[in-house]
Amino acid sequence: MPAPHDPKMPSSFEGNPEFYETSRITKFFRRVTAEPLIPIGMALTCWALYRASRSIRAGNDRAYTNKMFRRRIYAQAFTVAAMVGGSYYYADDQKARKNHEHKVAVEIAKEKNRAWIKELEAREEERLELERLAKEAGRK
Repeated sequence: MPAPHDPKMPSSFEGNPEFYETSRITKFFRRVTAEPLIPIGMALTCWALYRASRSIRAGNDRAYTNKMFRRRIYAQAFTVAAMVGGSYYYADDQKARKNHEHKVAVEIAKEKNRAWIKELEAREEERLELERLAKEAGRK
């Protein structure tokens, strides 16, 4: 237990450790596995654009260049369709997950509040004990 003169705030004011423990890589892979069609569409778009730019640099096959630009447009359309379709498909899952996360956050907040109150009660008991000891020392 911290000393009564400790300026540190009670533990209930600390941040959410799970937020700081989750890395960007973990979040990225979780999103990729949740909706895999979007990264596939992005990769197809990049591939078609890369092939079109290589064809432009070579400068000898305009038909192939136009074909790659059309494929880029198709890949972008696929990506947008995957995003829209995924948002409809996963809407119920996202609502359920947010609802669950909210319930968990409420429980964590309640637990922190209980811990904070317990810590305040312990500090009050310590303060009363110090006052009692000071009175006893004053009598002697």
